[in-house]
Amino acid sequence: MPKVLRIINRFNLGGPTYNVSYLSRYLAPEFETLLIGGEKDSTEDSSEHILEQLDLKPTIIPEMKREINLHDDRAAYLKIKKLIHEFKPDIVHTHASKAGTLGRLAADACNVPVILHTFHGHVFHSYFGKTKTMFYKNIERYLASKSTAIIAISDLQKKELSEIHKICNPGKIEVIPLGFDLGKFRDRMDEKRAEFRKTYQIEDDELVIMIIGRLVPVKNHRLFLEAIRYVQQNSTRRIRGMIVGDGEERARIENMATELGLEYDTPSRSNPGAVLTFTSWIHDADKACAGADIITLCSLNEGTPVSLIEAQAAGKPIVSTNTGGIANVVLPDITASLSEPGNPDDFFMKLLDLVQNEQRRADMSRAGWEHVKSSFHYTRLVEDMRKLYSRLLLSAKEGIR
Repeated sequence: MPKVLRIINRFNLGGPTYNVSYLSRYLAPEFETLLIGGEKDSTEDSSEHILEQLDLKPTIIPEMKREINLHDDRAAYLKIKKLIHEFKPDIVHTHASKAGTLGRLAADACNVPVILHTFHGHVFHSYFGKTKTMFYKNIERYLASKSTAIIAISDLQKKELSEIHKICNPGKIEVIPLGFDLGKFRDRMDEKRAEFRKTYQIEDDELVIMIIGRLVPVKNHRLFLEAIRYVQQNSTRRIRGMIVGDGEERARIENMATELGLEYDTPSRSNPGAVLTFTSWIHDADKACAGADIITLCSLNEGTPVSLIEAQAAGKPIVSTNTGGIANVVLPDITASLSEPGNPDDFFMKLLDLVQNEQRRADMSRAGWEHVKSSFHYTRLVEDMRKLYSRLLLSAKEGIR
């Protein structure tokens, strides 16, 4: 059977880990997969539970880290080459930037027949300055020339990669959206909601506005805090803002909340009745979604936001900035209200409108599940990838690349 060497930067919570896990588990027995990745970053929560649930035992390369380090990067590159020589894969498929760089260079040096890379997101805006951004673009253009195909996770991302950032021509890019196990977001939701709201002492008449994800600059949590303050000052409803996640920006976001006059509660600092709660990481996203009434996203740049797919599966209305692949994940004005980045007043007004309008929340809730149940289930992801692998392997066998 064909062999696939699958490489990911690290196993942190998020779409990429779910993606590589489902592909590694469910492409068998037609494809044999060796899954490798770097060590978890200290600022992120582990996703080992995802791997354990699927009985996956990845090979860890400690030297493959997020930061550029010539010594570690060379060591990781050599280890990947060694694994390629031992495993003899027909396909090397990399996911995210560091794995994409080291894995594709090693695969090209070892003459692997099919070399693929998935862009789960990109760093071509809202991350670095102009010079550093151009440096990364040039690297990706070179690596794309060594790739059999590039996989984008949305039509919009394909357009960005090919037309805006000129990484490669559009004919080289395949669009395969992510896929997830969404059934748990429909199971026992009333029970989960009651448990969640009891844990965080949420009253029946409080409307929970939630943001889920890493606490990093690109997620733009300041907009969330300002929106909570605006709604608190202008709504007739009692609200509770909940920040689910953790990361390097935690202390700074807490300081922002204080500056904005928002009382907050944390796992280590009990403050019952505060308008804002920091929960840290919650592994069971279905329970968090069950406890929420509105899910938000404030990002400056996004690939495919997992939290919005899960929100729709759970039947939760959404207010989000309109950036990256978000418009490909939601149905604008049907499952989500979208505001343009850089227009905070529009975000505030859309959130306030949803808080005040119970019927609109109910309409969005009903539409969410219908939208995501066929488009973003892992079975569709696996079947799409199986077809692509088979087609590219046949082309490689016939000498076409």
